Amino acid sequence: MLADRSKAPNVYDVTIVGAGIIGLATGRELLLRHPRLRLAILDKEERVASHQTGRNSGVIHAGIYYAPGSLKAKLCVEGRRALWAYCESKGIEYRQTGKLIVATDENELPRLQALWERGQANGIEGLQLLDADGIRTHEPHCTGIKAIYSPVTGIVDFGAVAQSYARNVSEMGGEIQTGRAVTGIARDGGFARVTTTTSEVQTRYVITCGGLYSDRLATMTGGKNEPKIIPFRGDYLILKPEKRYLVNGNIYPVPDPAFPFLGVHFTPRMNGEVWLGPNAVLAFAREGYTFSKVNLRDLADTLTYPGFIKLAGRHLRTGLDEMYRDLVRSAYVRALQRFIPELQVQDVLPGPSGVQAQAVTRDGNLIDDFVFEGTEGIMHVRNASSPAATASLAIGAYIADDAERRFNL
Repeated sequence: MLADRSKAPNVYDVTIVGAGIIGLATGRELLLRHPRLRLAILDKEERVASHQTGRNSGVIHAGIYYAPGSLKAKLCVEGRRALWAYCESKGIEYRQTGKLIVATDENELPRLQALWERGQANGIEGLQLLDADGIRTHEPHCTGIKAIYSPVTGIVDFGAVAQSYARNVSEMGGEIQTGRAVTGIARDGGFARVTTTTSEVQTRYVITCGGLYSDRLATMTGGKNEPKIIPFRGDYLILKPEKRYLVNGNIYPVPDPAFPFLGVHFTPRMNGEVWLGPNAVLAFAREGYTFSKVNLRDLADTLTYPGFIKLAGRHLRTGLDEMYRDLVRSAYVRALQRFIPELQVQDVLPGPSGVQAQAVTRDGNLIDDFVFEGTEGIMHVRNASSPAATASLAIGAYIADDAERRFNL
């Protein structure tokens, strides 16, 4: 039985915590399936998509990197195709710029071959293996000995996509309530009481899509304190306009197993900019977009977590190198010169930063797949790092499927 719409405004069938791209896609999908559903999306910020969604690189990922059979592999490929169709139907501009994953050293070739096989297993359309001459046909200024070319990798403004999802939610009768930080969630007699900084919400069911705060939201309902979210900041440089000719499409490195992130790369943007990076350093706050931003609770939460201590111990040298590049621009540019030797320090400007919510286990491993869990009347998105934006429509459908199984919608 649906909530009575004549009741007080703070009574809902489903309340979603978090108005990033995943929360908005989930709300949209639920309302498409259940038009009479009374649904609210709460967010602590004054505008939607303020954090990971609004600060990401804007790449529509093909789905090459992810283990065959994983949720990331399945939902990225499904979500990419759904996103193309959605953008075309809504008049949102996107571009299939293509992407090179470039090996610059013989030692990288076995890993590049493994990626090729993974991309084939995941059904990525049109993949090509290129030699040095083939690389130069796509990127004349890029140096490498072998590469995978993905023609279906593209770019889009995910902030614009999220705003479009938000309009869909509002047009179908859902409520998006910003400026309402959630401070508590408790089940009570078949309903959940969601306490916010402005008032209390009563709702039959709760879905949390809290990104950087997903672990804390889960513990509000008695969920496990693990996996823990560890915030990693990525700082970008921007290529000066007169140097944009150096880059045509996305240029990525072969992932290094000694470092648990992709490494610096070259990313064209919908507004014509070209972003370089990011690096990956520990953020001293969950919203630590600058080196000087420190939140003592967040930092203590990270530094006392056994999983982070083990992770840092295994990657100490690499982490220190990343920190050095964060502070010394010439070192940052040297990392980029592996791929574009012509690039010089004077060719770049300081760019934006983002913080990735990375789920880490107690034994110090980064979780490499999406994680969803639930209890009575409540579902949590515990880990939705990249390629979550690309996969957002497929993730929304996955969560809606799960909600229909768990909840009496």
